[in-house]
Amino acid sequence: MTDFLAALGLVLVIEGVVSAAFPNLTRAAMMTAAETPSAKLRVVGLVSAVIGIAIVWFVRR
Repeated sequence: MTDFLAALGLVLVIEGVVSAAFPNLTRAAMMTAAETPSAKLRVVGLVSAVIGIAIVWFVRR
């Protein structure tokens, strides 16, 4: 559970820094995501999750 909370905190730090450093690009990315079809977002999300699982598995083995 500690690792999960640390990972969640790291995600929030990274997203916060990106939003603070590049607010216009963040806004543009959100607008693009809002216009992207749900099926495409779903595929990108699943691929990202699989890559994330692979990274965690590789680091933790």
